[in-house]
Amino acid sequence: MAKELVAGPKNNQYKIYIGQNAISKKNLSLLVKKHQKILIISDSGVPGEILKKVHTISKVTSKVFTFTLKQGEQSKSLGNFQKIINFLIEHQFDRSDAIIAVGGGVVGDLSGYVASSYLRGIQFIQIPTTLLAQVDSSVGGKTAINIPAGKNLVGAFYNPKGVIIDTNTLHTLPAKEFNAGLAEVIKYGLIQNTKLLSLLKSNIVNISSRKSQIVEQIIFESLRTKAKIVTQDEKETGIRAILNFGHTFGHAIEAHGKYKNILHGEAVAKGMLIASKISWLEGHISEKEFSKIYSLLEAYNFDLSLHQYKFLDLKPFIFRDKKVQRGNLNLILLQGQSKAFVTNDFKAKNLKLAIS
Repeated sequence: MAKELVAGPKNNQYKIYIGQNAISKKNLSLLVKKHQKILIISDSGVPGEILKKVHTISKVTSKVFTFTLKQGEQSKSLGNFQKIINFLIEHQFDRSDAIIAVGGGVVGDLSGYVASSYLRGIQFIQIPTTLLAQVDSSVGGKTAINIPAGKNLVGAFYNPKGVIIDTNTLHTLPAKEFNAGLAEVIKYGLIQNTKLLSLLKSNIVNISSRKSQIVEQIIFESLRTKAKIVTQDEKETGIRAILNFGHTFGHAIEAHGKYKNILHGEAVAKGMLIASKISWLEGHISEKEFSKIYSLLEAYNFDLSLHQYKFLDLKPFIFRDKKVQRGNLNLILLQGQSKAFVTNDFKAKNLKLAIS
């Protein structure tokens, strides 16, 4: 049975629809019916049948245009931002029109940033088709593009009009992409959601083999946690920072590798391992607790090797992180099962020891 959640502050709330066949006339028509023009932004990796379904439902009430990006992190660029803005101008989109992002996090982040900027803001709808985007980037209103200096350094907080999460889209997702998305699911369990953590530990085989019922359940639990946090802290001035557990180091690993040969979720898994190790070295969790985290990540087949990275190579990217304030690096660490906290009080030597 389909599930619904609400996220965002009272004056800017939006619904999240979760379930098999969630891309339906009932759910999507409700979101597009007041818009004369719709731009569907996707990439070359999105299956044609998904795009066709979105296009068919939308064209009943709106004139539909499409813009297709090349698949990959490199597409989340200033150049593509400019191209889409020019496309909207060329086709005379106004503030009453809207964008639908159909794809993974790259498509959603770029589309959201375009929507936040064009005419100082038009509405957009998120239809994430990867597990990573479904449990993370599609909810919370973070939009961004990458620049050479780092990932997501240019962007805006801008909530979608609605989010449609159709778990059927995961059937065509490559195993590597699905597995990468599980890193963000594990993150929610480690930072706050004990029920989710328990589900992850006791359903490894069923989750890895994408059994519909348990996958829908872990998506719902992940988003229940995220919706609660982003509703409390819309602009990341407080508790929302814990959602970045593992990301300071994950983003540094991605940037160091120029966003090649490693998926975001794979980098975040390594980043969570580093953050957990610092938590242990700092005395916030026991060695046994650290070992359990390592074992959980290992059970979901993440590559946890760190020998290829040197602290001095990653340091420039770590200190460009958005969580650096007044020259101090804020880390998200753990002080127990499902208990994350933010601190800038840690020994520099433990930061170096953890990356080895």
